[in-house]
Amino acid sequence: MKSGNINMRDPVMFRILHAEHHRTGNKWRIYPMYDYAHCVSDSIEGITHSICTLEFEDHRPLYDWFLNELGVYHPQQIEFARLNLSYTVLSKRKLIQLVQEGHVTGWDDPRMPTISGIRRRGYTPEAIRNFCERIGVAKRDSTVDMALLEYCIREDLNKKAQRVMAVLRPLKVVIINYPENQVEELDAINNPEDPEMGTRKIPFSQELYIERDDFREDPPKEFFRLAPGREVRLRYAYYIKCVDVVKDKNGEITELHCAYDPATRGGDSPDKRKVKATLHWVSVSRAIEAEVRLYDHLFTKPVPGEETGDFKADLNPKSLEVLKQCFVEPFVSNAKAGDRFQFERQGYFCVDPDSSDKKLVFNRTVTLKDTWAKIEKAKK
Repeated sequence: MKSGNINMRDPVMFRILHAEHHRTGNKWRIYPMYDYAHCVSDSIEGITHSICTLEFEDHRPLYDWFLNELGVYHPQQIEFARLNLSYTVLSKRKLIQLVQEGHVTGWDDPRMPTISGIRRRGYTPEAIRNFCERIGVAKRDSTVDMALLEYCIREDLNKKAQRVMAVLRPLKVVIINYPENQVEELDAINNPEDPEMGTRKIPFSQELYIERDDFREDPPKEFFRLAPGREVRLRYAYYIKCVDVVKDKNGEITELHCAYDPATRGGDSPDKRKVKATLHWVSVSRAIEAEVRLYDHLFTKPVPGEETGDFKADLNPKSLEVLKQCFVEPFVSNAKAGDRFQFERQGYFCVDPDSSDKKLVFNRTVTLKDTWAKIEKAKK
C-alpha cells in the first residue's frame, strides 16, 4: 500500500460475477482481472515480448511482480506509442459506432482501417510491412500521414500489378474509316516494371470506348487530349483524329466520329509527327462490363473531431462513389476475388468478393496520384 505506483496498491486479481457466460454458461463465477490475466496468459503461451501501448507503462511493475511471485516463465513487456493515421480513426469504440450506425457496410468495408477492410481494398502485406518499417517505433503519440501509407501501396503494386485498360465513364468512339467487321489483336505490355510478366493481346475494332473526361468540345488551353480536329494516340494502337461530334436532343454528346491513320499501328508515326496525349480505350464488342467502387478517405479532416469534438461530424459524404457501367478489356474475364490490377491512367484496383460470373466488381485501392512524393520533394 506504500507503493508510489497506484497499480501496486492491493491489486485485484479476480472478480466474482453472478452472470451467465456466453461460452461457459454458469460453470464459472470467478474471472481474472486484466492485469493478472495479461502476464499469466503471456507466460503460458511462451510470449517473448509483450508489446503494449503507452498507457500500460505504469502497469509493468505489476506485470513483473505477479510473474516473479508465481515463479513462472517471465516474458518482457515493452510499451510504444499508439499509431494514429490521418483521415481515419483507429479506436475500436469509434469504429463500432461506424458499423452499428450504418456509416459503413461492416467491419470489412474497404474504408475501414481493419485487417479485413484493408485486405478487401487490395492492400498487400508487403506494403503494410514496408509502411511499418518506415514509421518505426516511437515513445510519443503522433499522427502519421495517410499519404505515406498510400505511397507504400503504390510502390509495391507498381512492381507486381498486372496492367489492363478500363474505361470508367465511357464515351463511344466510331472510327469511320476502319473496316466495320474487322478485329485486330494488338500486343500490350503486362507490366513495364517486370519484363518477365510478358505481353497480352487486346482486341481493336471500329467501335471503342474512351474516357468521357478525355474529350472536350471546346478545350481550354492546357487541355491536350481529344477535341474536334485534334489528333491523339490510342495506347498500343493508332493515331485518331476527331472529325464529328454526335449529340442527342438535349445537346449531350453521345458519340464521337474519328478517323484513324493505318500507318501509325503500335502508336508511332512514320513521318515523325507528334501528338501530345495518349488515351486508354477498350473495344466495344469485346469489353467486359463491370461495377467499380471508388473509395476515398472516410473523413474530410486529418484528425476527425479535432475541431468539433464529434468525430462523426467530419465523415466524408463522398468517401464512396459507385460506377455501375464501366468497361474493362477482356483479359480480366477470369479474374477472381483478391486479384489486383493497375487500370492504366486510373489507379490500382482489386476484385471484390461481391463479384459474380455475371458481373465483376472492382474496388479502387489507391489512385495513381502520388501526394507523398510531392510532400517529400517539398521537404527537400
